[in-house]
Amino acid sequence: MYKFNGREYPCCTSLTMGVIGGKWKSVILYHLKDGGLRYNEIRKLMPTVTERTLSLQLKTLEEDGIVIRQVFTKKPPLKVEYSLSKLGLTLVPLIKAIADWGDSVVGT
Repeated sequence: MYKFNGREYPCCTSLTMGVIGGKWKSVILYHLKDGGLRYNEIRKLMPTVTERTLSLQLKTLEEDGIVIRQVFTKKPPLKVEYSLSKLGLTLVPLIKAIADWGDSVVGT
């Protein structure tokens, strides 16, 4: 058994898919791979995701240590930016490989 953030997984693949799986997490990670984005920027890149789902997925990725949520309060308006953590950056090659595979399937 593999343990990560208080959850148990039967194998390493299950752990990976538990962290990045689902309809939206990998899409969020794909958009964050090149640098930090504000919530509304992510929302515009993902127009079919609901605000509630996006918020919940970002929160889950943050709790898992994959995404960093940084709040800037120096001057109004309040600015919140999401970026990949060190752990999240280790997923970039995997996310790129997933995206490349999708591109190759569409090209056939």
